[in-house]
Amino acid sequence: MTSKAAELSVEALGEQLTGIRRHLHRHPELSNEEYETTQYITSQLTQAGIRILDYGLATGVIAEIGSGKPGPVIALRADIDALPVQEETGAEYASLFPGKMHACGHDFHTAALLGAAYLLKQQEEQLPGTVRLLFQPAEEKAQGAQRVIASGALQQVRAVIGLHNKPDLPVGTIGITGGPLMAAADGFAVEVKGSGSHAAVPEAAVDPIVAAAHIVTALQSVVSRNVSPLHSSVVSVTQLHSGNSWNVIPEKAVLEGTIRNFDEAVRVKVLERFEQVAAGVAVALGATAKVRWIEGPPPVINDEALAALGIEAAEALGYQAVKPVPSPAGEDFAFYQREVPGLFVFVGTNGSREWHHPAFNLDEQALPVAARFLADMAVRSIAYYAANGGAKS
Repeated sequence: MTSKAAELSVEALGEQLTGIRRHLHRHPELSNEEYETTQYITSQLTQAGIRILDYGLATGVIAEIGSGKPGPVIALRADIDALPVQEETGAEYASLFPGKMHACGHDFHTAALLGAAYLLKQQEEQLPGTVRLLFQPAEEKAQGAQRVIASGALQQVRAVIGLHNKPDLPVGTIGITGGPLMAAADGFAVEVKGSGSHAAVPEAAVDPIVAAAHIVTALQSVVSRNVSPLHSSVVSVTQLHSGNSWNVIPEKAVLEGTIRNFDEAVRVKVLERFEQVAAGVAVALGATAKVRWIEGPPPVINDEALAALGIEAAEALGYQAVKPVPSPAGEDFAFYQREVPGLFVFVGTNGSREWHHPAFNLDEQALPVAARFLADMAVRSIAYYAANGGAKS
């Protein structure tokens, strides 16, 4: 079957991808609920004559482009889920579903990967290897990448390439760097237990609120006195809950928040010191503190060789490659990088709002930029690994 998209010019492809992105934007689905999105992506790929692979995923799509010639397998990844956000863009293509919105641009990522697929389909017979397309669910819950890996969809893959829109970069700019790009994102809940009493008789209690307040203060030393100033780390307490009456000292207080790190060794040390500080301060005040970790993705650490290829690809396409400022946000693309070399880049979209804002939007002229970059990187990566070890055994 000949793809209609394969016959389009880059400009016409951009128009087509804008239509796809707007359809996805109107119909957002939350993590693990991307059933209609899965069907839509499958339909678009099938119409283009691109093979769908069955890896048993409830949501998400795995597909492949290649003539069957022996050679490296390179994966391209896009995330497809939306956020529980009420949209405030005022766009004519705004979400049709109250309380759901593509406020992180995953609709852009999905459309861009479809565009890359169309471009790669044009040269399928000439590819000295295979491109595997990973339309991944549940990135916002940091679950989807691990599910894709568990399905076996990363088998035989030599390298994986992904991207994220970046509102503070102009269209035509691609942020590419080797090494750390995005942070490990861990959550925590600390349960502080004391003993309750009437508020007028505090000496009969072990006040968990006082202990929790001291823990919050002491946690500020975890980074400042345990992490080198040459590294970066964030410990943020974002919630403190305790009690339900003005005249009762409660038995329990709960702290919640997040920790961000760009280095695995620093991550391990910060989490260890966090537990020691919380437990130690609680004990000193007669209470106990139990930490429950909500493990997020590890840091995104880009392969240096792939980063060099990415700069070559961007410049060959006429785009500007810049060294991006690392983001403290988390991204489950990092789980793929634990399995195979990977490159994650920022594509400039000239947006007025940051990710997850109700008024988040982006410049759709960046769609063909992202699509062409992904396609070119796939071709370059196949050639690179063919010259440096061939297919993965």
